[in-house]
Amino acid sequence: MTTPPVTPDSLRAVLFDSGGVLLRPIGGRWNPRADFEDTVLAHAPSIAPEEFAAAIAAGDRFFAASSSTPDYDDYHRVMLRRLGVDPAPRLLADLRREVAPDVFLETYPDVHGTLEELGRRGVRMAVVSDAWPDLPRLHAGLGIDRFFEAYAISAVLGCNKPDPRMYHHASAALGLPPARCLFVDDDPDLVAAAIRLGYAGRAMRRDPAGVSEVPSITTLTELLDLF
Repeated sequence: MTTPPVTPDSLRAVLFDSGGVLLRPIGGRWNPRADFEDTVLAHAPSIAPEEFAAAIAAGDRFFAASSSTPDYDDYHRVMLRRLGVDPAPRLLADLRREVAPDVFLETYPDVHGTLEELGRRGVRMAVVSDAWPDLPRLHAGLGIDRFFEAYAISAVLGCNKPDPRMYHHASAALGLPPARCLFVDDDPDLVAAAIRLGYAGRAMRRDPAGVSEVPSITTLTELLDLF
């Protein structure tokens, strides 16, 4: 893929994906939240632990068939029905109750220092993520929301990447044209889509195995060479 040259003089902002770039789930699973099994068992203790795998797979299929990040309750209903559990309002409320983000999420070791330095250099920053509406709250709980001027969130906008609206919402909120923005995502296809829209792009490859069709980085600190 032919990409436009990226120089410190041409870029003014970074648009970050969240999961896989800034955050990772403690325990390795993004959805459902890590306390899903314990919460359900508190309401329906007769469920055998091995039944959860099929329910979570049903939830994954529901996610994959959705045109944007689905409603929390609808997602949970799919899994509860697969388990044969009544999706009662109290159980649904327990599944979406607020818990401290650091119970199930953590930032990568290179995140805070890199964001601090980018901010010190005057780099504008935003987030473009296929996520639920509470992503800014999760970022706040992990101490990184203060770096971002804008969020483009799929569940709010009603579309997922690579829909151009996701990228354009963030760059427009910063008041910058695409060519002034660098998009970073752990999915190379989504970076390629951004490049086709006129953005600069870097694929985050924290596990550098394999070949990327687009320019890539293995740590966020490599972004500092571009600003």
